[in-house]
Amino acid sequence: MKKKKLRRGLSLLLAVLIAGVCLLSGCGAKKRAAQENAETIQVYLWNTTLYENYAPYIQSQLPDVNIEFIVGNNDLDFYKFLNENGGLPDIITSCRFSLHDAAPLKDSLMNLALTNEAGAVYNTYLDSFKNEDGSVNWLPVCADAHGFVVNRGLFEEYGIPLPTDYASFVSACRAFEKHGIRGFDADYFYDYTCMETLQGLSVSELSSAEGRRWRTAYSDPASTEKVGLDDTVWPAAFENLERFIRDTGLNAADLTLNYDDIMDRMRGGRLAMFFGTSANVKILEDEGIDTTFLPFFGQDGQQWLMTTPYFQVALSRNLEQDSARRAKAMQVLHVMLSEGAQNRIVYDGQDILSYSQNVSLRLTDYLEEVRPVVEQNHMYIRIASNDFFSISKDVVSRMVAGEYTAEQAYQAFNAQLLTGDTETAETVLTSDKGYSNVFHADGGNASFSVMANTLRGVYDSDVLIAAANSFTGSVLAADYTEKMAASMIMPNDLFAYRRTMTGAELTETVRAFVEGSEDGFTPFNRGSLPAVSGIAIEVKEENGGFALTGVTRDGKPLQGDETVTVTCLATAKQMALLLADESRPFEGGETRVRDTWRAYAAGGDAALAEPEHYIRLR
Repeated sequence: MKKKKLRRGLSLLLAVLIAGVCLLSGCGAKKRAAQENAETIQVYLWNTTLYENYAPYIQSQLPDVNIEFIVGNNDLDFYKFLNENGGLPDIITSCRFSLHDAAPLKDSLMNLALTNEAGAVYNTYLDSFKNEDGSVNWLPVCADAHGFVVNRGLFEEYGIPLPTDYASFVSACRAFEKHGIRGFDADYFYDYTCMETLQGLSVSELSSAEGRRWRTAYSDPASTEKVGLDDTVWPAAFENLERFIRDTGLNAADLTLNYDDIMDRMRGGRLAMFFGTSANVKILEDEGIDTTFLPFFGQDGQQWLMTTPYFQVALSRNLEQDSARRAKAMQVLHVMLSEGAQNRIVYDGQDILSYSQNVSLRLTDYLEEVRPVVEQNHMYIRIASNDFFSISKDVVSRMVAGEYTAEQAYQAFNAQLLTGDTETAETVLTSDKGYSNVFHADGGNASFSVMANTLRGVYDSDVLIAAANSFTGSVLAADYTEKMAASMIMPNDLFAYRRTMTGAELTETVRAFVEGSEDGFTPFNRGSLPAVSGIAIEVKEENGGFALTGVTRDGKPLQGDETVTVTCLATAKQMALLLADESRPFEGGETRVRDTWRAYAAGGDAALAEPEHYIRLR
């Protein structure tokens, strides 16, 4: 009897000890996860090129800061949605930007006005980012300059002088017309060409005291009323555009021309000038065409460059709640705006036209013709709100087609600005749970796992491997419209590649994603490791890189002779090593993952899978 009581007592004690160990283990895991959350600074990049070139440099300069880079969306509506549902990241970048569209985010972003980073931006440009109260939430990085790309060889061939002002620009167009050559044209198929032509021809007016006053009112975050066009600056802008259309012979047929059409005409000697960037000059020069770059010629005699910041950057105000995290985020911001980092933003052979006094001016031969314009700081930052993109496309197209006079165009543009978009999109997907989008060494990224597991079902595969930049971050407890559901997938050229393979081949496929390749993409920090579904992986971090040390399927080591269907989500660069092996070809690579996901989400039966622990990093 005593023995039974003793055994019972020992069993009870053992159970308590086991429970205690489990609780301690669980507490330890939660503590580690909380520490990883606190130590991680999330940076949302607006495109995948920055992820592959710019992000690794920033991480290399801050080896002691755990930075998680995510390719988000080039759309402020995306960040408004994250903010409304508690998912705003630490650092945001956006290229398609305006203070007008950013106004709803103002109270959720840090005021950077008194920081060294803001102090380094030339006042000429910083003024475009100041709120009515003098605060600054967004800072611009280096500029992409837009102006006229000119076939200089064609000018020399026909003895026509290069333009130096608006009158000589028009004269050149008329001279080329006599030879059956179009003097000027552009790809008016696109909204940005319509928008930037309208503004580029009237920078002097838009940069005047009246123009700045209107722009401030239009962008004021404190205003709850819609702001239309003023009656001083904008009527003149539409008159300038009307004159330009007449002087260059633009017509309805030009509205169908895309970028390739324009470049083909330049190559064929059928076009002398078009609206573009210095990057276009390099492309044509590399093909042996003598090309140069000229500014916009204002009809008042001034010369200007239209500039587009490669992106604007802002920090979440939540960082102010933790001084250590704020200090780390400011370190990241400092490196993001540094000369070394900006050198990795521009394309090969392009010019750095930085808005910062801390970055030296570097002009290639392609921009030498406009050096005086740059040195005068005559670099206008476009108004690029969503309204301006869409309305410019509509109104400018109608002017080019001869349907609107300048006065009619002004009235139509103003009316659309004041009316705005009043449609409410319907919900196509509801998530009842929200998941962390911070990478944890024991488990991985829960939000990425949700997406990977769901897409494995969509693609009907045994295994799915997704490059880390495939998904745009948090799966939130929220109602998603079709637009917001589509924005859960990286917006650039992410494709699905599929093939049936053995377990041994699968191991090598996973290894390519984990360890990278010289000509493809190589993970540069823990957050850039792939997400997997249908398998679990073990990875060792060593010597600044990563090594695959194990793959399991259904809890058991993957067998080399197993047969599995595998779908890989990646860009062509990330798949370079695997696609190079022609003996084992992949299918697919034509349809973007975002398009497949959008169709699935809009289908009416979309549901999200549960996350799994898919990786152990040691």
